[in-house]
Amino acid sequence: MEIAARSEVDAVDEGHEIGRRLREIRSWRQMTLKATAELAGLSFGYLGRLERGDQPITKRSTLEALANTLRVSPTELTGKPWAPTDPVGADAHAALAAIETALEEYELGIDPGVAIRPWPELAADVERLCDLQHVHADYAAQGQLAPVLLGELHATYVRDPQHRRDALLGLVHCYSSACTTTKRLGGRGLPLLAVRMAQQCAQELDSPEWTGYTIWLRSEAAGELSRTRQYARSVAAAEDLSRALDDPNVTQTYGMLHLSAALAAAAQGDRDTATTHLDEAQTIANRMEVEVGGFARLWFGRTNVGIWRTSLLTELGEGPKVAEAARSVHPELIPSPSRQAEFYIDLGRAMLTEPATRDRGLSALLHAEKLATQRVRNDVFVREAVGDLLRRARRDAGSRELRGLAWRMGVAPAG
Repeated sequence: MEIAARSEVDAVDEGHEIGRRLREIRSWRQMTLKATAELAGLSFGYLGRLERGDQPITKRSTLEALANTLRVSPTELTGKPWAPTDPVGADAHAALAAIETALEEYELGIDPGVAIRPWPELAADVERLCDLQHVHADYAAQGQLAPVLLGELHATYVRDPQHRRDALLGLVHCYSSACTTTKRLGGRGLPLLAVRMAQQCAQELDSPEWTGYTIWLRSEAAGELSRTRQYARSVAAAEDLSRALDDPNVTQTYGMLHLSAALAAAAQGDRDTATTHLDEAQTIANRMEVEVGGFARLWFGRTNVGIWRTSLLTELGEGPKVAEAARSVHPELIPSPSRQAEFYIDLGRAMLTEPATRDRGLSALLHAEKLATQRVRNDVFVREAVGDLLRRARRDAGSRELRGLAWRMGVAPAG
């Protein structure tokens, strides 16, 4: 059933969603506030403020530590999927059903019996899907296109030997899109299902760079469920690729795997290990002849490493250092508004933590929203940051820009 856009009353959660769910699940587990805090490695007072909605969750490590302590998925705490607040968001959520059906229905090597278009038309739509995913972060459009393409590509793989390899590569892209879309919208279980099917197609391709890509994608899909596994998997895959670094595509995948390992370490609070892998990625990027690589639209290169550095500093709670590191980053060099938006998301969140830079932080988030609307509105940490900023500004009702952003994200009433 298509989810309609919410009314003003339904849209409001006041930024307290995570705190409320924390309290409910902790009570359900019959755990005291003190015991939960101790097991999660948090202070008693901090957890109390989180539950009351007086303080936001700003780091993956905190969210995941609480989820592990309470023995639930992180999405159980975030409340995803969130009901959409606009027609585009409603279309995106409605597409989850079509993606889920396609993931269940199609299997590699089994003809789905659908009509297929000539290969040039299919190839053009695969390119369009890649842009929708990696350039625009348009989940609604991906949700409409990916299920149709999956059927046609599976049929092509069976019926057209001449384009069998092309079909496999197209399937990797389609499953990558399905993984990202369902991950962002909260389709629990679907991202991992999509990425496993992408891995199957990559194995058939027998291509080191695409195998590495799907391992990186798996970390994106399910890293939050086990950061130790994400780290081990990323390091092992990078080691396998290290024998073929004369290939530019392999080099870019290798660099992305080290960035994935750095994130896994940072999410576990291991600053030294995160820095080691970030430095390795930087070394590889510095050897590249181009500033931004094009393999798989991952955009690996010096600029992207700078964006990741900003993100990792934010995760590690290094607020003041984030703005300093960001000065040397020029996200506009990456031909992807959605990737640029991710830079401004992390920069904005970090700047919101300091009273002197809160206005600049809000401006960064608003700029990110313009670059990639659906990406920003479906980010749990932006949601937390905006809700917290609105609470701090309650005495003067907050700025018009803040109230507008909060309403569009569904964390505050209009007006």
